Amino acid sequence: MGKSRLTAKEAALKKEIEGKIERHFGKTIEDATPKMIYTACALAARDEIMARWAVSHKEVKKEGSKKLYYLSFEFLMGRLFASNVLNLMQTEEYTNAVSALGYDISEIAEIENDAGLGNGGLGRLAACFMDSLTTLDLPAYGCTIRYEYGLFRQRIVDGFQTELPDTWLENGNAWEIARPEEAVSVKFGGKVHTDWNDGHFSFRYENAHTITAVPYDVPLVGYDSKIVNKLRLWSAKAPDVMDMQAFNSGDYIRSTEERQLAELISKVLYPEDNHTEGKELRLKQQYFLVSATLQWILREYEDRYGYDWKNLPDKAVIHINDTHPTLAIPELMRLLVDEKGLGWDEAWDITRRTFAYTNHTVMSEALEKWPLDMFERILPRISMIVQEINRRLMENLQMVYPDDWGKQKWMAIISDNQVFMANLCLATCFAVNGVSALHTKILTSDIFADYYRLDTKRFHAITNGITFRRWIANCNPELTALISSKIGNSWIKDYTKLEGIKKYADDAEFQKKFAEIKHNNKVRLAKYIKDHNGIDVNPDSIFDVQAKRLHEYKRQLMNVLHILAQYNMLLENPDKPFTPKTYIFGAKAAPGYKRAKLIIKLINSVADMINNDARIDGKIKVVFIENYGVSIAELLVTAADVSEQISTAGKEASGTGNMKFMLNGAVTCGTLDGANVEMLEQVGADNIYIFGLKADEVAARLKFNNSDEVKTIYSTNQVLRKALEQLISGEIEPENTQIFRDLYQTLLFGDYGYPDTYMVIRDFEAYCNIQDKISEDYNNKSKWWHMAIMNTASSGYFSSDRTIAEYNDKIWYLKPIK
Repeated sequence: MGKSRLTAKEAALKKEIEGKIERHFGKTIEDATPKMIYTACALAARDEIMARWAVSHKEVKKEGSKKLYYLSFEFLMGRLFASNVLNLMQTEEYTNAVSALGYDISEIAEIENDAGLGNGGLGRLAACFMDSLTTLDLPAYGCTIRYEYGLFRQRIVDGFQTELPDTWLENGNAWEIARPEEAVSVKFGGKVHTDWNDGHFSFRYENAHTITAVPYDVPLVGYDSKIVNKLRLWSAKAPDVMDMQAFNSGDYIRSTEERQLAELISKVLYPEDNHTEGKELRLKQQYFLVSATLQWILREYEDRYGYDWKNLPDKAVIHINDTHPTLAIPELMRLLVDEKGLGWDEAWDITRRTFAYTNHTVMSEALEKWPLDMFERILPRISMIVQEINRRLMENLQMVYPDDWGKQKWMAIISDNQVFMANLCLATCFAVNGVSALHTKILTSDIFADYYRLDTKRFHAITNGITFRRWIANCNPELTALISSKIGNSWIKDYTKLEGIKKYADDAEFQKKFAEIKHNNKVRLAKYIKDHNGIDVNPDSIFDVQAKRLHEYKRQLMNVLHILAQYNMLLENPDKPFTPKTYIFGAKAAPGYKRAKLIIKLINSVADMINNDARIDGKIKVVFIENYGVSIAELLVTAADVSEQISTAGKEASGTGNMKFMLNGAVTCGTLDGANVEMLEQVGADNIYIFGLKADEVAARLKFNNSDEVKTIYSTNQVLRKALEQLISGEIEPENTQIFRDLYQTLLFGDYGYPDTYMVIRDFEAYCNIQDKISEDYNNKSKWWHMAIMNTASSGYFSSDRTIAEYNDKIWYLKPIK
């Protein structure tokens, strides 16, 4: 296997891997398992990264550089081995060395578990940001919780989503380094006593519950970069391993009870919060993350710069990624006032100059808030600080908006016995940004308009991006090689060069090679589907993919209704010309989101009905791929012909899946929502399929709630009516005819009198028409491949390198390390 003669570097690497097998497992290469080979390869790569890290750390310390601390509840990293080797510029060396050992590098890489540190776009964006920060030589640390069981591992049983623990750490994590010597204590509950000593207040905790936060560091290497950044993961531990007195008295359960309760904090990402215990655990998780991180940041600053705290904002910028880490604001105030002895005004000035905030949603129900009584009980000192921040805020608002009680209530941090996290960010942070032009416009003109009018210069529009290293160079090597054969490989690091392939969009030979690569990727995905779903799909059919978190506003339901309409049409007109289509879904629903889980059941039930109906001769296939995550996304984005980005206009902040599909040559079918707006600007109207109501049109309908419009569409559109009636006719689920009635009801009658909240019925006809256009254009091969190539060529703007450069120019002001 492999090439007959290795280079000196490849031979040395081969020897190093063999040595790792012997020293770590006591095995020879002949007796090693593939899992051992993976671990040995990962450790070899880690050794080089660690050596670079030592040098990088020394340079950052020597330069006294300002650093970014990026706080995010999620970092959806994916597998690290292949991407690390790529960024080390050693893919060829590892490929050949592993091949010489008798293994295929891609099969070895697939042994690694996806790290269970995230859920969807928020976490994947954070991971892309860390790649770009490091590639651009900007000193930055990602900070999150080391979730032992991730979000959950999704299994589809009888069409229903079931949740299992994601045991991603079961084989260890070759990339992490435990730092128990840097552990800190985090306090919850108890009572706080205020004392007056030597002319200032001091605060004492009584009966507080203490949890130890132990850090684990994952080094992060950038593409062709000399610096190494890190992801710091915090794990919750009880201060005492066991209550020996209870154990010795025979009370074995109580002897470890405290440890088990403490460690719940870092067990699972997003514990279900439709009950009080779940809400309390989420609040504890959020404070645990920020308290541990802020203590570490201040310790680092103190070790290097002493006690001159006024310069903290010149050495550290703390970025809050969505509202989950917002408690970092009052925690910094607590540390500066209670532990470092600063006065309130000085501490507040430092805090305001240190924090920046990214908002990721325009949906009010997703803007976090906490019951005040829970807040006071679990975080008594933090509650005191937040109440003081709110008191001072209300004094200022009374001066700015005198006696405008409605506006003041809307802007308050505490209102109606709730603590509003977004308002705490808005009242504090020196910079606030949305994640697309449309999203930021909605924020500044609607949800955050009152804060925007107070200080317009604080607000920025910075469109999201994706790292080209993982989302094409790593997952689509054939396409990467084709592009590089025409314009060189500098585009992997310089996104502006990618548009150089536009001149090949109509080149017949380039189109042929581009199409062959897409077909190869479709064959690979078809094999995965056969192996995991038992469904035969045709790689020559249109692969129409919708892969994203399951939520009503993302409108997987509209996609399914269109599939039913297509199915009905084929039954009524079996001889009508039809372009075969394979509809592929990947999605997880929040465990407590019953309607989203019902939509997953509907997709699987429709799939069973259609895939087993011989009358349509396999012209339509429907596939739901379970446990959607980064590694499955890498399969989907490379194989998709059509990218479904069909959210209700005005609801999606940006999206990044749309960018990944675009980069790999899928053509977007979408609404003018989120970053789709900028995708249209970049690729041109001839190379994207846009349909449906615009954001202002959606807002108008929601405001006036014209239910007559929905009734009229239902009564006049026979295609839609038939598809809707199939939800309750028993045709889809004969043994449970009313299982999907809730979906039928919410579309036609709505919740609390608001039918068709997410414009599924109103946009249905436009969606069907654009799908017909897609099928027509797909049969014009030269036109289709021109469009596909133009999408790839026009996606440079959506590189996270551009996004990070904008953040740095507008907000962070970090200096690259050279």
